[in-house]
Amino acid sequence: MLRFVDLVFPILALMALLPAFLPIMVLLRLTGEGEIFFRQQRVGLDGKPFDLIKFATMLKDSPSMGVGTITLKDDPRILPIGKFLRSTKLNELPQLLNIIRGDMSFIGPRPQTKRCFDAFPLQSQKCIALVPPGLSGIGSIVFRSEDLMLEQTDADDFYDKVIMPYKGNLEEWYVSNRSTSLYFLLILFTVWVLIFKSPKILWHVFPSLPHPPEELKAYFYFE
Repeated sequence: MLRFVDLVFPILALMALLPAFLPIMVLLRLTGEGEIFFRQQRVGLDGKPFDLIKFATMLKDSPSMGVGTITLKDDPRILPIGKFLRSTKLNELPQLLNIIRGDMSFIGPRPQTKRCFDAFPLQSQKCIALVPPGLSGIGSIVFRSEDLMLEQTDADDFYDKVIMPYKGNLEEWYVSNRSTSLYFLLILFTVWVLIFKSPKILWHVFPSLPHPPEELKAYFYFE
C-alpha cells in the first residue's frame, strides 16, 4: 500500500510542481556557483548508501568547510537563494525522484550522511536501517528548526551528545509504531509545522512520543 502511494503521489506532485521547478532551476543557474542540483551520499534502507538529490542551496565544497555536514542558522556557506529554498523546504522537492526510484519513502527517518548516521546510538542505527528513509518524518517534524538549536558554543558536541540521541529515540518510536495511518498523519503534521512552526501538538496527539531532554525543551515550547 505505502509503496503504491510512494509511486503515484510523487509523479502527480512532479507534474503539479513543474511550473515552480523551472524558475528555481533558472535562478540557481544564474546565481551562486551555477549549480542546480546537489547530490550527496546518504545512508538508506539496510544501511546501504544512495545518492540523495536536492536543489543546490550551499557552496559546492560546503561539506569540507566549517562544521561539515551540520548546517547552522545564517550559515555563511548558504547561497543567496538557498536561504529561501531551505526555509520553505523547496530544496527537498527533487527527492521526489528518490522516492520514485525506491531509495526513499514520503515518510520515514530522515536519511543522514555517514558522519551524522554514526552519531546515532548503535541501537537507533539498527532500528532506523529497518525501514526506508523519508522525505519527511517524525524526526524532521520535531527538528523543524534544528539550525536554531545549534547556536551553541560547540555545535558538533551539542549535535552529537544531545540532538542525535534524542532524534534516534524519535526514529525508533516511528519504526515501532509504523502504520498506514501514522504515515498519513505525519504528512499532515509536516504541513502543520511549515505553517505554525511549533511541533508541540505532536505530544498531545501521540502521548507515547518520547519527550525532549531538558536541553531541548525550550525549543519545543515545553513548560
